[in-house]
Amino acid sequence: MNHVFGPVPSRRLGQSLGIDTIPLKTCNWNCVYCQLGRTIPLTNERRDYVPCSAILAEVSEALKTHQPHEIDWVTFVGSGEPTLHSGIGQLIRQVKTLSNKPVAVITNGSLLHLPEVRKELSEANAVLPTFDAGNARLYRKINRPHPDCTFERLLDGLVAFRQEFDGKLWLEVMLVHGLNDTDQALPEIAAHLREIQPDEVHINVPDRPPAETWVDLPDDEAMMRARLILGTTAHVVHPAKGTFDLGGHKTLVDAVIAIITRHPMREDDLIKTLDLWTSDELGATLEDLKQCGKAQVIERHGHRYWSAVSARYP
Repeated sequence: MNHVFGPVPSRRLGQSLGIDTIPLKTCNWNCVYCQLGRTIPLTNERRDYVPCSAILAEVSEALKTHQPHEIDWVTFVGSGEPTLHSGIGQLIRQVKTLSNKPVAVITNGSLLHLPEVRKELSEANAVLPTFDAGNARLYRKINRPHPDCTFERLLDGLVAFRQEFDGKLWLEVMLVHGLNDTDQALPEIAAHLREIQPDEVHINVPDRPPAETWVDLPDDEAMMRARLILGTTAHVVHPAKGTFDLGGHKTLVDAVIAIITRHPMREDDLIKTLDLWTSDELGATLEDLKQCGKAQVIERHGHRYWSAVSARYP
């Protein structure tokens, strides 16, 4: 499969069947912490990057090969920004006819200032946008957006979407040490959160390899400060635990590549997943990953992560 992967364990969505609507890395942000590496070049063009028919065919096949209890959510989560696909509204509607599982969209929220994007995402059960900064200067420093994606548009879009959307609005704040975890930055974010009124605020940290090597994790004091300042709806989202599904592909290597293209994996998690196969298959798969030219290893805080070779890290 080229556009559907998993189910994979999600921090917030249990076992999530992922749908990728765009090629790596199609995005209008170049976040310093992005686990998929740098965005080169930035793009803010909405179009049909992948035919909807091709995506839906894979979704249908994946749903047929999994038992209902194996999937908690069907999640649109792109190799970049999924709402850049101009057919995402149609895709959400069609997926909901194929399955009774709830549908989520993980997005940076940058296009919610467009009425048509708000209408398209209104079909989802949950939308999970990003809000990392309380002012334009910090927004540009952390998220490094396309020039058309201003802070004012981001904030206006989130406020407007909240007023129109009946589903769950779960806002993610990715904390970066020394940038948005300070006594100055957090109250500004909190003030805008009160304006947006999300159902929940998910505090996250960049524990996977970031786009920039200087990005670091907040310390314990900063995490406590964030929980206190961001309000009662805010809570820390811890790393996901669960199993990675490696079915639906011709080889184990193809299955691993499909996942790490969207979701870099710690090597110990990869080995644990491959333990379901024989020791010979485990060794052969790791060796094939090293030799295939499609994967790379990135080190982060003493851990090794497998990612797609096309992801650009410094």
